[in-house]
Amino acid sequence: MIVKLNGKEAELAENITILELLESKNLTPETVVVEINMEIIPAENYGSTQINDGDHLEILRFVGGG
Repeated sequence: MIVKLNGKEAELAENITILELLESKNLTPETVVVEINMEIIPAENYGSTQINDGDHLEILRFVGGG
């Protein structure tokens, strides 16, 4: 399936969850915020939220600094 991921077209496997996507990108769920179609998804729902063809996803990573 084709989605927009951080503004770029990306091809993902069918029936993938947010958690599976994060794991495939080596991202720790506790350090990111995920938005699908302009709606922020609560972290506790990452494992049960399916990504659908045509979805627009934004993954924002927390960055510390000083």
